[in-house]
Amino acid sequence: MDTQGLLIAGVGGNYDIALEDGRVVRAKARGVFRKEKITPLIGDRVLVSEEGFITDIMERKNHMIRPACANIDQALIVFALKEPDPHFGVLDRFLAEAARQDIPAIIVFNKTDLLKPSEDEELLEAVETYRTCGYKVFLLQARMGREAEDPLNQLSLLEQELGGKITVLAGPSGVGKSSLINALIDAGQEVGELSEKIMRGKNTTRHARLLKMASEQGGWIADTPGFTSFYTQNIEAGELDRIYPEFAPYLGTCYYPDCRHIKEPGCRVRLAVKKGIISRLRYRNYRLMYAELEAYRREHPLYEKK
Repeated sequence: MDTQGLLIAGVGGNYDIALEDGRVVRAKARGVFRKEKITPLIGDRVLVSEEGFITDIMERKNHMIRPACANIDQALIVFALKEPDPHFGVLDRFLAEAARQDIPAIIVFNKTDLLKPSEDEELLEAVETYRTCGYKVFLLQARMGREAEDPLNQLSLLEQELGGKITVLAGPSGVGKSSLINALIDAGQEVGELSEKIMRGKNTTRHARLLKMASEQGGWIADTPGFTSFYTQNIEAGELDRIYPEFAPYLGTCYYPDCRHIKEPGCRVRLAVKKGIISRLRYRNYRLMYAELEAYRREHPLYEKK
């Protein structure tokens, strides 16, 4: 009889499946998946046979291409406040893609110990912008875990947001994702030989995998390879304004019904930017992303949105 489980890791056609009884088993995908061009993803609910084959993949409620994962409850994107400096354009691309797929997003800014408030007021204002837009934002000193004495460290509050859910964690390399994972996961979990091999390397995740959280509420963290760019090719340029939450009060109120908020006269969004109601940083990133999407459509006229 086939058993249901959660796919938590996979590489080279081998997959680790966490069963409901707590065991982790190794399985391979049947050839029919390759024939139908279906790739099992971490987060998939699957059926596993006694012979060690994935026989079925349950219907997905969502899936992301980069990072590749399925059935995600929320996204946690991590940036450092310093070393490296945050790239807010990349952050906004990820937030746009999460919004397109109706995946709630949480933002973490790590390495608060490197912050000098007297010198970094502009950076702190940029961070506060995302709270003003309605995003949940947490400041952490992840490498110190719960031992951090920094009053800005909000690890316990973050755990409450992640408990009982599958959360995909992503962000550029070097921002402290490994330190954050070490502070959150169950260090005694049995993730199997495959996942142990995957976890080797110089603090670099080379394959996505799910890690069990240590909190009483449970939950899983989808650890993913670092990325330095994120392009939202599946978003139509004309839809981009609808996934910027701070634009919502002004949509439909511009002089032109089809206003794209770029250079049209009578644009209420641009007026809100001028008045300081909408962040100039966020609006600048909106314009850059809009231009990229328009350029992509011109270069790929046969493109069909997935």
